[in-house]
Amino acid sequence: MTQRISEITLGLEHTYAEQLGEFCVAVSPEPAREPQLLQFNQELCEQLGIDSQAWNDAVVAKVFSGDAIPRDSRPVAQAYAGHQFGHFVPQLGDGRALLLGEIVDRDGVRRDIALKGSGATPFSRGGDGKAAVGPVLREYLISESMHALGIPTTRALAAVATGDRVIRDRVLPGAVLTRVAASHVRVGTFQFFAARGQTDMVKRLADYVCDRHYPEITTDTHRYLALLQCVVERQAALIAKWMLVGFIHGVMNTDNMTISGETIDYGPCAFMETYDPESVYSSIDHAGRYAFANQPTVAVWNLARFAETLVPLIDSNDEDRAVTDATAVLEGFSDIFQRYWYQGACSKLGLNSLSTQRVVDDTTRSLIDDWFELLGRHRAETTLAYRYLADAAEGDRTPLDSMFPDRVKIDRWIERWRMLHGGRKASEVAHAIRSASPIYIPRNHLVEEALAAAVDNGDLEPFRRLLEVVRTPYAENTKWAEYAEPATSEFNSTYRTFCGT
Repeated sequence: MTQRISEITLGLEHTYAEQLGEFCVAVSPEPAREPQLLQFNQELCEQLGIDSQAWNDAVVAKVFSGDAIPRDSRPVAQAYAGHQFGHFVPQLGDGRALLLGEIVDRDGVRRDIALKGSGATPFSRGGDGKAAVGPVLREYLISESMHALGIPTTRALAAVATGDRVIRDRVLPGAVLTRVAASHVRVGTFQFFAARGQTDMVKRLADYVCDRHYPEITTDTHRYLALLQCVVERQAALIAKWMLVGFIHGVMNTDNMTISGETIDYGPCAFMETYDPESVYSSIDHAGRYAFANQPTVAVWNLARFAETLVPLIDSNDEDRAVTDATAVLEGFSDIFQRYWYQGACSKLGLNSLSTQRVVDDTTRSLIDDWFELLGRHRAETTLAYRYLADAAEGDRTPLDSMFPDRVKIDRWIERWRMLHGGRKASEVAHAIRSASPIYIPRNHLVEEALAAAVDNGDLEPFRRLLEVVRTPYAENTKWAEYAEPATSEFNSTYRTFCGT
């Protein structure tokens, strides 16, 4: 039986388990054979208000491996369904994750604390419920990078090696990730009970979500339609932010879309280097369903599945009217996405005065569209193109010209771009670009090198160096020059990611 450390508490509460008991199953994590701390997020720990001053690495490893759970935890596995690559699976659920409870952090925000990889649950469907070191460190690294980039995301509190071996395509060292989220409620959570015709359960979940995530609509007469509108808004903003840094989620199933609007699950994800809207890195996405440019379309498709679960709540007396109202909200996704997309692009191009406009004018939109057309035509490097544009603003055109050999087109574009600066100093424009356009992202080859060192050699230094770099993505540091360099074309042409956890 899992041992408990009687003196350790986290200040956990359990509103999900208490209010939605039918949505989860009590499960104890499996003891770890030999827990060893790999990485601990002290900054996040302090933000959560957890007093860890008296803890040593051994205590952290035991607590966040599930080997000795905190006294105030009540671990549960959450139920959910989901469309996976368009095919509905009526029961998925936490097959390898356990919600320990919730913490109200220093900002007054309620956040889930969950273990990932802590053993089998009733939802494991024959799986072992374990995770391996590589995927755990990948999620830690990329989620922390996304946070530093200002993109809503779940975060990593701890990564712990368990001392166990897990069997995948080969024997791998086991690990557990402690994930922090605004909540783990997904589109698939709603689908779980909607698919069973249990509208009362869907209503209870919707009310819980409104109270927890969208308190401003709790007294709205049309709160369930308002809930749909809120989720559409957050997802449109999220997908725009992903794409503006070249992020490809890779597995945008409905069970991987949160109602809170956070990025969740970092399996077959990647950052696009050469700009190509058709980029796919997931080894299982054979048809390109979740390709870079398809992400807004998939988001709307997922949100339509969410809307279907809410139809009986939107108008219980007139289904046709409910469908009409929900459809109108969904049709607004495109305008919302484009607003965030063009505003974000204005910031990255140093057009700050335009980035705050709710509606970006046609002249600016045309300039932005042509910029991305140039990136694609010349297969330019997605991240560095903006930094080179900042150099060009200050008079050094050499790096940018090397990226865009068609001088006529780039010269004409730059002339139009400068006309929108409004007489601002070149140094101000360059600073604006660099402040909104990262130079450091988790480049795929560096991620793979770091994970291979950790898994194959037990060497965490490459991982820790890369983590340090991506946590300050905008400030260029000469000693980190190698972290800004893209991979070779050979690497990029064959790179694939996997659902490894």
